[in-house]
Amino acid sequence: MAEKYTIAVDGPVGAGKSTLARLVAKKLNIIYVDTGAMYRAVGLYAIRNGVELTDRTGIVALLPQIELDVKIVNNEQQVFLNGEDVTGLIRTPEISMAASVVSKIAEVRTKLVELQRKLADRVSVIMDGRDIGTVVLPNASTKIYLTASLDVRAKRRYNELITKGQDVTFEDVKADIMKRDDNDMNRDVSPLRPAEDSVNLDTSDMTLDEAVDAIIRIASEKA
Repeated sequence: MAEKYTIAVDGPVGAGKSTLARLVAKKLNIIYVDTGAMYRAVGLYAIRNGVELTDRTGIVALLPQIELDVKIVNNEQQVFLNGEDVTGLIRTPEISMAASVVSKIAEVRTKLVELQRKLADRVSVIMDGRDIGTVVLPNASTKIYLTASLDVRAKRRYNELITKGQDVTFEDVKADIMKRDDNDMNRDVSPLRPAEDSVNLDTSDMTLDEAVDAIIRIASEKA
């Protein structure tokens, strides 16, 4: 492939960023980097070590103990925390909220952004998160702000969790998303917002295939 893609996908929780980014990566034969998984791993480590998520000093003190490695197997990202594959342990609502909290901490973001930039420098990537186009990859060739209505996002997240066998209610999932939206958009460090040069893509009324095609079309125009 002649083109080198650097695709930044930002947007609120439940917009479909991870699902779409994975599908786009497979179609373009590039690497998908799930940045949120890295923050989830930090949140998991804090919980395992009994550090309250409100204890900023305590979480910062843990950072030197945290070694994160990202391995790509068949275009899928596997996250290793101090040598342990935690990919399957970081998708619970508790860890989702923990990730949203620790991502506000500047020292945490500094540590993880460095790793994310190194990946993008080496190979073609599509990366999703909250501040990829604005902070992590400000020079990305393609920046997309992906969104959908609150009800659509809550329904998607609810279906995802139910499929994984988790015992949740739609009302709880919707309330959790509203809380995370508030956390992400109003945090002091790198709040969630569209990059000035991003393309807004509302997927409320799109099928998965339509959304994938739209992202690839935008990326191809900008590559």
